[in-house]
This record gives sequence, structure tokens and C-alpha cells, in this order.
Amino acid sequence: MPRRTATMLASTLILIALFCAGLLIKVPYSEMSPGPTVNTLGEARGEPVLRITGRKTYPTSGHLNMTTVRVTGADYRMNLGEAVWGWLAHDSVVVPHDTLYPDGKTEEQSTQENAEEFSQSQESAKVAALKELDIPVATQVVVSTVVKGSPSEGKLHAGDVIKAVDGTAVKEPGDVAELVTKHKPGEDVTFTIVPADEAAAAEKAGRVPEGGRKITLTTEKAPATEQGGEEEEDRAIVGIRAGTDHTFPFEIDIKLADVGGPSAGLMFSLGIIDKLTPSNLTGGKFVAGTGTIDDAGKVGPIGGINMKLVGARDEGARYFLTPDDNCAAAASDTPDGLTLVRVKTLDDARKSLEQISAGKTDALPSCSAG
Repeated sequence: MPRRTATMLASTLILIALFCAGLLIKVPYSEMSPGPTVNTLGEARGEPVLRITGRKTYPTSGHLNMTTVRVTGADYRMNLGEAVWGWLAHDSVVVPHDTLYPDGKTEEQSTQENAEEFSQSQESAKVAALKELDIPVATQVVVSTVVKGSPSEGKLHAGDVIKAVDGTAVKEPGDVAELVTKHKPGEDVTFTIVPADEAAAAEKAGRVPEGGRKITLTTEKAPATEQGGEEEEDRAIVGIRAGTDHTFPFEIDIKLADVGGPSAGLMFSLGIIDKLTPSNLTGGKFVAGTGTIDDAGKVGPIGGINMKLVGARDEGARYFLTPDDNCAAAASDTPDGLTLVRVKTLDDARKSLEQISAGKTDALPSCSAG
């Protein structure tokens, strides 16, 4: 066989071997890519994303798009070829698998966690929006979870409103633990609660649940701590976690399927504000954005910022509301035609939208790569 032919044959066989290896060798990486964007002022699957009843609303125009990131599943393992292709592609990012699914988290666990975060972000978005508009929101302390096998199991339930502990009114979740731990393990503690079903009926009617019934629980010793491994003999518990719930003066319904995580909070809040105010926040412009939000209106950072920028630009966005802590990463690789707008609070975002609507974009707070 001529040397040239042999060399070509050997090269071909090597390429085939490398190609097969690329398909067969699994690597511990996952891929992130731009996900769909949804206009919070519009519809998704034929239904309004935001529906407000019991309060006057106003027409809106333009876009206030929330953005998402698409990721490979927890149980999916990329092969070497896919990883290399992802590294070379501009509109995707390949990251270590444990970055997206730490501690061996399954896809089901991740989905559940994202659903819970999404639900909480909706609640905070509503609270922040109404506070921004000076609309009163009633806050109450509730039972968030009940530990199985604890003194509270069967007596307290998730959603029960905690009005008082030992006759002392509670205003914050931390008040519950503080009052319970005044007891020694084995002592009785009395909760005044409004059952979850009665509280839900009151909330639907737009009022704060009143009254309450007394339930006496016998405290028990706190379990061994992870740090010391010794029982905290002086700390009494009843086996619940307290949280907060809100009663809104009218109904705000957010519907968006197949989306998880907390990063849409800012855009939901802005959508609510736009619908509840006569001024058109966007002025018909196409604005997208991202960011978590808390009850006080503080905007927090999110993951996958560069993928969200690409997704927004591809949908037609001209402006992107960017959490302050994500600004440097976003500015380092901004898609052409997209203007980044730095925001720290919901009020910042609202004022920036007013500037965009008025065409006064030169004074917009910007992001820098430094």
C-alpha cells in the first residue's frame, strides 16, 4: 500500500475514533442556553400573565419581558462532543454539573425547589409593587412547615395564622421561636391560631383573619446539632417553622407555567405597577430584564445573566434592566443593540422606565465592565 494512502487511511481511522470517543465519553458538565422570554403585560398560552380583579386597572402597551435560562437536566450527562460544541458556541455556556445541581440534587428536587422559589418570588413581587404604590398590605405570621413526629404534628398545620404565643402577640416569625424558647423542654406552651382554611377564606375576602383558638403543646428538647453533635438541653422546640403571609386588598393572579426560580420577581412587580397606574410605564418600548425582589423592593442578582441578554436581544428588546450585582458580567459581553440599565431597587427600575418612555435615555444609569 502506498505510503500516502496508508497515511490517509490512518488519519481517517483516527478521526473516526475521535468522533466515536466524543459521542461515547461522558463528561461532568451541563449546558446553559437562552430560554424563552415572556411579556408580563401580555399573555402566555392564551391567558393573561397578570390578572388583577377588584381594583381599577389601566391599558398598557410595549413589553416588560421576564427572561429565562434553559439548562440540561440533572440526570443528563453531556458527551465530550457536546461539551466542546458548547464551549465554542457564543450563545451557550458549559459549566460543571455540580454548579447547577450541587450535592447530588436530583432533577425532581431541583424542580421542586425552583417551584417554591418561583411561588415566593410572586408573593414578594406583589408586596413590593403595592408598597411602591403606597397601597397597604397586611402581614401576618403563619406556620410554614410542621416537622413530622414533633409535638405540633396533627395540632398545627401549614398555613395556620399564629396570632399569639402564651398570650403575647407575635409580629415577626422570630417572635415565635423567642417565646417558645423561654420554656424548658417538657413544659406547655399555648398558641393562639386561626386555622389555615379560615385564614384562606379571610384572605380571599381581602380581610385579616380575626379571633383564634388556643392550642396547647408540650415542648421537647431540640435535636442534636450538626456542628456539635450534642443535644441543646436548654432549648425547647415544638417542631414548626414560622414564616410570613400577606393579605392583599384585591386579587392579583400570576400565571406562568414551566418557569421556576426567583429571578422574574422584578419584572412581575413592574407589570403590576404598570397595570395599576394610568401612566404607560414603557411608552410602547420593548424592555426586558431580570432580578429577584424582596418585600421591601430590593433587587437581587441572578444566574445566567449573559444567556438572558442573548434571549432578550433575539426577541427584540432594546433595553435590559440589570441587577447592580450582575452589571459587570453583563457589560463584559453585551449583545449589539441592547442597552443595559442598572437597577438596585424597584423604585430605580420604575424611574428608569419613565425615562425610557419619555425618550430621556442619556441619563439612564448604566452598567460598566469595571
